[in-house]
Amino acid sequence: MSGYVLAIDQGTTSSRAIVFDGKQKVVGSGQKEFTQIFPQSGWVEHDPEEIWESVVWSVKAALKKADVKASDISAIGITNQRETVVVWERESGKAIHNAIVWQDRRTASYCEKLKRQDLEKTFTKKTGLLLDPYFSGTKLSWLLSNVKGARARAAKGDLCFGTIDSFLIWRLTGGTAHVTDATNASRTLMYNIADNSWDDDLLDILRVPTAMLPEVLDCAADFGVTEKSLFGAEIPILGVAGDQQAATIGQACFEPGMMKSTYGTGCFALLNTGPDMVRSKNRLLTTIAYRLDGETTYALEGSIFIAGAAVQWLRDGLKVIKSAADTGDLAAKADPTQNVYLVPAFTGLGAPHWDPEARAAIYGMTRNTGPAEFARAALEAVCYQTRDLLDAMHKDWKANGKETVLRVDGGMVASDWTMQRLADILDAPVDRPTILETTALGAAWLAGQRAGVWPDRKGFAKSWARDTRFEPKMDEKTRATKIKGWKDAVRRTLSAG
Repeated sequence: MSGYVLAIDQGTTSSRAIVFDGKQKVVGSGQKEFTQIFPQSGWVEHDPEEIWESVVWSVKAALKKADVKASDISAIGITNQRETVVVWERESGKAIHNAIVWQDRRTASYCEKLKRQDLEKTFTKKTGLLLDPYFSGTKLSWLLSNVKGARARAAKGDLCFGTIDSFLIWRLTGGTAHVTDATNASRTLMYNIADNSWDDDLLDILRVPTAMLPEVLDCAADFGVTEKSLFGAEIPILGVAGDQQAATIGQACFEPGMMKSTYGTGCFALLNTGPDMVRSKNRLLTTIAYRLDGETTYALEGSIFIAGAAVQWLRDGLKVIKSAADTGDLAAKADPTQNVYLVPAFTGLGAPHWDPEARAAIYGMTRNTGPAEFARAALEAVCYQTRDLLDAMHKDWKANGKETVLRVDGGMVASDWTMQRLADILDAPVDRPTILETTALGAAWLAGQRAGVWPDRKGFAKSWARDTRFEPKMDEKTRATKIKGWKDAVRRTLSAG
């Protein structure tokens, strides 16, 4: 077998495929954006067919770019936008409705209803999650209630539920495999992370038939084999993990106390807590980091809904930048005497606030405020939100003391200005790795080591390499003033709701 491994990275705004060689180096890639659908305020959907087509196109482009054939690929690893829900017909494989995206807030009132019934404690104890529209379960319940005949068809076994990984595997294997992995299952509000099984009590509350649920496997397992007609040869699918867990693996955060933060559309920080399910007292999530060989490793997670999406807003909404890469240079030109704060609650506020009704606001503007100040505010908002997450994590995680180094990845970390400001706001070093495609790398490693062509955990961890360490340079007085202003801005935003 060759050392080539193909990673499918199905994200919120685009699908990517990356071919890695036996030394875990990128040798070819393909990427295709797809349509963001906004039926009404707070609703976000994707067309599953467009996602599928973008994945197939990206895989073919990556193979061509790498100059390898499908028969040269030892295994496929899949990573995906988590919590996004698809329901499709078992017979035809066609979705019965657009996918409801993780950012979607249409089930906010349903979540509030469940909270009023004093059910949040039940969900949190079993799943480690909070009752928020972010998670899959209430989205699935909405689809079953609002698509004519869906609940009855689901009960008969005519419909399949899945997160994006399940939908892709079903399509890739020609409908022979209805499976998911433990990390994606752990984000559904329906999976008991202590028992590692679908929870009948939660399914009853959400009125979800068990007949439509996928089988849950380890992150490295036999998920099926692609149809030969797709790419020219059958390829085994041997690794699956939700995007943030895949990034944790790709950053080689295998030891308790290790932490990573990914900056894409949103920002997600995960802290490995080992075999211990640490129950947060600061409204963080307890989740599955990965499950390998039947052994579950847990994590604390803080979820920020808007990170890179704020930069997209500057580009597409305000049109003050032409490309995302311009943001750092523009921010560097901002007037240092202006303290402008953007609280990017475009789709509510995530951890540690969890307010789905909050909406974005800008504070501190003057007549002299312009594009540079907006750019700085958008980037700094990511840094402040990360600080909020890490403060909460440090309070929950006592075992190894306070973490002092954060491993970062995702599209935004290519900006030196942003990473330096992140170190300044955190008052801690920030490590950027040589390979920024850590999400895809994590999925590839799961598949590659399962196939026996890539190293084990220890060998993989040794291969992790740092590109740059950003040390904090901001003086304490400036940092304290800026953080105080941020907290005031968040307080005002929350109270406005």
